[in-house]
Amino acid sequence: MPYKLFVTRSIPDVGIKLLQANKNVSLEIYERDQQIPRRELLKRVHGKDIILSILTEKIDKEVMDAAGPQLKMIANYAVGFDNIDLKEAAKRGIVVTNTPHERVNESVAEHTIALLFALTHRIVETDAFTRAGKYHAWGPKLLLGTDLVGKTIGIIGTGRIGSSVVKRLYDGFGMKVLYTDVVRNMDLEKITKAKYRTLPKLLAESDFVSIHVPLLKSTQHLIAAKQFKMMKPTAFIINTARGPIIDEHALIEALRHKTIAGAGLDVYEFEPLIAMNPKDIKELRQMKNVVLTPHTASATIEARQAMSETAAKNILTFIRGKAPPNAVRT
Repeated sequence: MPYKLFVTRSIPDVGIKLLQANKNVSLEIYERDQQIPRRELLKRVHGKDIILSILTEKIDKEVMDAAGPQLKMIANYAVGFDNIDLKEAAKRGIVVTNTPHERVNESVAEHTIALLFALTHRIVETDAFTRAGKYHAWGPKLLLGTDLVGKTIGIIGTGRIGSSVVKRLYDGFGMKVLYTDVVRNMDLEKITKAKYRTLPKLLAESDFVSIHVPLLKSTQHLIAAKQFKMMKPTAFIINTARGPIIDEHALIEALRHKTIAGAGLDVYEFEPLIAMNPKDIKELRQMKNVVLTPHTASATIEARQAMSETAAKNILTFIRGKAPPNAVRT
């Protein structure tokens, strides 16, 4: 009997073709290119052996119950896996995998740096200014930004993405590097002359702060009102990791009162909302010192195809009775 596999949303075709070519897989994909409604998800997972989920689907006890006791694997199409109840999966003996890939690391690192440039050179603001017909003459003080060269970048989390950001900013712009992590990154220190700091010291000394840690209980609201007060009033913060790492209301307060200079956000605490209440949403959208992107840091053809292939290979390895290369440890 082939493994019954349900894909909660269409993903790039590389992985789908690999799965379709395997006779041991009976593939079913949610037809619409949108987030699957919860009720539909609970209905469609029934009787499935494997679920290929994306990060917008919360795969919890309810979903696992709806699938049934034969559910053997949850293959998450994402680097993160905070949408899955890992403890519940472990209790049931369900294997969980994710899709880390060097292509993803590079895409997110590039997007992080793009947000830095957009903020420091006021790209979004100057584009809107020009399109609105407000550019009448060059001026010495027209829409002044700030440089990256020689400034200090503070990296929170120096895994593959954080390290990739650091290396490019160090090599390309001679930036001074500070970092904080649960363990010292001696390789990064050697390559980029990076200096370890506690979080408070990193925040106090950095011109730019970039977040690259997973969402855990220990990292939720890692950056809140207290931490924003530690930062320079000229500093910018970038988040391409997970939204709830920043207390979003505290961020808006910090921007409103010019406690910090600006922010570049690709992820949000109450995603897909960019803030919890309408007033905050409206204010954040109107702030000229903020650049907002819709969780698209890894949205390149190369990265998303690599994730698709990785998800498929995890599944095919599992059905051959071997340990998937990207099994998540609980």
